[in-house]
Amino acid sequence: MSEERVVLVVENDKKRAGLAVFLSGLGIEVEVLTALPETSAVPGLAIGLSALIAALRGEKAAKENLRRLKKDFSLHLRRSRELEEAYDTTLENFMAALDLRDVETYGHSKTVARYSHVLAEAIGVRDPRALDSIRKGALLHDSGKMAIPDSILKKPGPLTAKEWEVIRRHPALGYGLVRDVKLVSEVGNIILCHHEKYDGTGYPKGLKGEAIPLEARVFAVADTLDAVTSHRPYRAPRDFRVARRELVENAGKQFDPKVVDVFCGMDLAVWEKIRFETTRLLPPIEDYRPPVSKK
Repeated sequence: MSEERVVLVVENDKKRAGLAVFLSGLGIEVEVLTALPETSAVPGLAIGLSALIAALRGEKAAKENLRRLKKDFSLHLRRSRELEEAYDTTLENFMAALDLRDVETYGHSKTVARYSHVLAEAIGVRDPRALDSIRKGALLHDSGKMAIPDSILKKPGPLTAKEWEVIRRHPALGYGLVRDVKLVSEVGNIILCHHEKYDGTGYPKGLKGEAIPLEARVFAVADTLDAVTSHRPYRAPRDFRVARRELVENAGKQFDPKVVDVFCGMDLAVWEKIRFETTRLLPPIEDYRPPVSKK
């Protein structure tokens, strides 16, 4: 209707003026007449008052329907976001519970998830959904360790060949978990392939080079960055320069050289800030160790 020219024919001066103002406010071009002209003289649309009112009522109803649809969509979007936030919180709490099984690596999943997200962006991943899936995959990368006995997972000494065989099952076990809940492929790829090595000597499939999914190659760098700079029972945490040197030395063997190059082109302060933000609320490691009984 807004694309048409309206010829308003109303004899009553007051009604004519009110309708003209109303229609003009809607952006409708109005020509006001007191009598109906010859049809050939008016190239636009000529309608009677009753027909005009009916048309305006129809337009009003359409606008009300549009407002209602917008409101319903806004409500659906808000609920969807709330559900997504609750889902993310559940994932983080689940992995925090797993990290607590091995207090020496508590907080590892959350930190490495942030590293993976930032590094994926740096190498050119722009799709927000893909980035979020990489973050979730990094959070869940060790979920299969839920099925590994504490006697192996927390063993203080070196593992036997059979125990290593059990440990190496955790990527496939974790993948089976997320496959059942139907998470997207990037999540499953990180969980299944996070112990693959660029030279093909990793597990569980022995994939080589670019046969390893990109998100898993990104995660491998992020995982080592966190491992080197974190506390371990056998050593103190090392700084990010040491981590960078280790990544460079193993590029082409354990890590994708292209991903390592991107990492090396970034300021180490980026990673130091992430580590601070993800670990600053964690209690000292001594708080998790059981007290030693005095004889």
